[in-house]
Amino acid sequence: MANSPEDLAALLAGARHAVVLTGAGVSTESGIPDFRSPGGIWERVDPMEIGSISTFLSNPDRFWGFHRPRFAAVDSVEPNAAHLAIAELERRGIVKALITQNIDGLHRRAGSTDPIEVHGTLDFGECLRCGARISRDEMLARADDADDGVPRCTQCGFQIKSGVVLFGEQLPADSISRAFAAADAADVMLVVGSSLLVTPVSTLPDMVLGHGGTLAILTESETPYDADCTVRLHGKAGVQMSEVIAALDEIADRPG
Repeated sequence: MANSPEDLAALLAGARHAVVLTGAGVSTESGIPDFRSPGGIWERVDPMEIGSISTFLSNPDRFWGFHRPRFAAVDSVEPNAAHLAIAELERRGIVKALITQNIDGLHRRAGSTDPIEVHGTLDFGECLRCGARISRDEMLARADDADDGVPRCTQCGFQIKSGVVLFGEQLPADSISRAFAAADAADVMLVVGSSLLVTPVSTLPDMVLGHGGTLAILTESETPYDADCTVRLHGKAGVQMSEVIAALDEIADRPG
């Protein structure tokens, strides 16, 4: 098994249809807490109590009282070197699709133009009663103006939720369909910062391997696919991905 940024660069340089899949390990390097990992937020609060659609519906002031500060936390950070490197791989035409489990929008801010956000996004608000959709800024302004901190729809009065998928909700069908289509077309899948434990995203590497594709993984923690990948990198995603870009530059500069 290869284990250097140069190995990953060589793999990507020869790819026909490379796809990147990212998880929380990319965002944590920007300072966004990981909810699921040891020491994460879900160890301090019950995710099914505070992060569920049932709480949103039955106790919206409790729901928004917890989640409103999370928006401020996202606003206070910037994309890191891993986000920028992935956007650069897309810009160079090496990576054809980006699938992310992250909801923070940092891939877009780094320059990725059309990430497949399988767990939704903080970038808009919607009314589950009448279907009205508003911008993120408008949703937060309504929350801040409300006595109970709950943004509400001006058309029907129902509480607004963000575009993030909550426990008890279905994942967005269009995004999941696009993610599976991207995996089906991939000859190389690069996983960055995902433990590959959450379904259905955890099945995507199986799809790639099943049709003869190649898997590369860059995470600090172990994954169920470590024995199946061709390139396995450990460590900080930003450092490693920056070295991958430098190695790709060296490959490009070699005499033909």
